[in-house]
Amino acid sequence: MTIAPTLAGSLDRSMARAVGWNAAAKWSSQILSWTSTIVVARLLTPYDYGLVGMSGLFTALAMVICQYGIGDAVIALRDITRRQTAELNTVSIAMGLALVGLSCALAFPLARFFSAPPVRYIIIVVSGTYLISAFLVVPRALLRRELRFKLLASIEMVRAIFQIVSTVLFAWLKFRYWSLILGYLVGSLIEALLTSYWKRHEFAIPNIAKLRRELKFSRQVLLSGVAWYAYDNADFGVAGRVLGGAALGNYTVAWTIASAPVEKIANLVTGVTPAFFSAVQTDKAELRRYLLRLTEILSFVTVPASFGLALVADYLVLALLGPKWSGVIGPLRLLGVFVAGRSVATILPSLLTAIGDAKFVMWTTIGSAIFMPIAFLIGTRWGTNGIAAAWVVAYPPIMVPMYHRVFQKTGMQLKEYVSVLTPALSASAVMAVMVVLTRSVLPVGYRPVSCLVLLVVVGALSYAGALLSFHRQRVTHMIRGIRSIHQGELSEG
Repeated sequence: MTIAPTLAGSLDRSMARAVGWNAAAKWSSQILSWTSTIVVARLLTPYDYGLVGMSGLFTALAMVICQYGIGDAVIALRDITRRQTAELNTVSIAMGLALVGLSCALAFPLARFFSAPPVRYIIIVVSGTYLISAFLVVPRALLRRELRFKLLASIEMVRAIFQIVSTVLFAWLKFRYWSLILGYLVGSLIEALLTSYWKRHEFAIPNIAKLRRELKFSRQVLLSGVAWYAYDNADFGVAGRVLGGAALGNYTVAWTIASAPVEKIANLVTGVTPAFFSAVQTDKAELRRYLLRLTEILSFVTVPASFGLALVADYLVLALLGPKWSGVIGPLRLLGVFVAGRSVATILPSLLTAIGDAKFVMWTTIGSAIFMPIAFLIGTRWGTNGIAAAWVVAYPPIMVPMYHRVFQKTGMQLKEYVSVLTPALSASAVMAVMVVLTRSVLPVGYRPVSCLVLLVVVGALSYAGALLSFHRQRVTHMIRGIRSIHQGELSEG
């Protein structure tokens, strides 16, 4: 089945708007969050954050279980009936209630494990958000399937404002660590109320026999989410267990600096892609076109940012954190290289899940959850640098089956995919040469801040110059595409 050109153009404009609204909501929320964190951190203590962090190891996993699966089935399975959607809505609530019960049962053992009695009550109170999130799963998925990302972005912004204001207020009233928990609860409740107001859906008693396909798909996506959580956090567990607290601290800071900015950019795209991939799931040509376009756009920003971070890691750490954090430099260089590849690869499982191939994603992710911890354990022989190197060495092989499957499902050729990455990679190579040459002539002992600023300017100018010199046609084509989408929006308005 082939998507009509007019429909394809409409989807292009919808995706551009979706990414724009997603960017506005997430970056506005992030700026507010950073500001509030500075205020709240002055009112609370490291012990307060530590308690919430301990409980977060379990609550984050529980939230993955709560949010993965059913919503993805509603988006990906386009022929699902209204009755089946209502039954899945009931299943979601049942899962939320089960998670509440499980959290209450595990709260005391987890508190004993951490030797922190308050963790017990934090886990019990936070479990209320699982039930709130369960009510959101189906309505939020329906809004995404209908491509109503402007509304979703608005709801996210309102939620962020209420959560931030509540957290600051509770902290000012000396609620200590409870201010973080209660602020999160307020935000979740506001999001649930607004989402239910705009997209309410009925409930129905589930007919398990007739929901077999939908529940199987949901289970596969859920297991993928749990396996992803396991291997994505295994490096922290291995570092803390084998290398100790100081090494874990260095590695955590390196990971945060390397991944946070790039993942924020990548998430602007990956947050909206499942709905669009699902909309064209029967058209290989359109799937291929969207994948190539999104990969190219992401690579233009994330590849130079990641490589540039690796090139200036020492000056960045010394300028922003000081000499006592010199242990961050080594893993930060390696993680910068890794994040460059990961930023474009994150689209692949979203595409496969959106077209109904959740089983393959599940087994691939489970395999990663077995393979990556072994790689991290081997890497501990070389300290935090070895753990970071494990990502660089072991991640590409585990992604090979994913790439092969995507190419198979979309009819894509390897040379097509490489061609969209070539501009960013080649321009980044020029940037790297210029930065290394500049570093070689910098005087020893020169101020880190001045060196950092100089290298960033040299890197940015050399990257832009290389793109315009060697890939002007590709850059011009991309700019024209963005302009045409914008003009289409104006004409529609």
